[in-house]
Amino acid sequence: MNAQAIAGLPGLGPKSEAMVKATGTNASLNLLWALEGALTGLPWQVVAREHRLSLLLALKAHNSDA
Repeated sequence: MNAQAIAGLPGLGPKSEAMVKATGTNASLNLLWALEGALTGLPWQVVAREHRLSLLLALKAHNSDA
């Protein structure tokens, strides 16, 4: 997930993008699991185990639209 993709997500904007850019790397999938967990109230481990496929498919669809 790159910084431009992050800024295009609902609820995330320039400050979130700047935070990712400041790390000098792309966001990891662990960040995706953690963000989904924060939104749903689930531990990131549960998200990674039970929602991994749907999140990866959504990420792929988002990246192909960009």
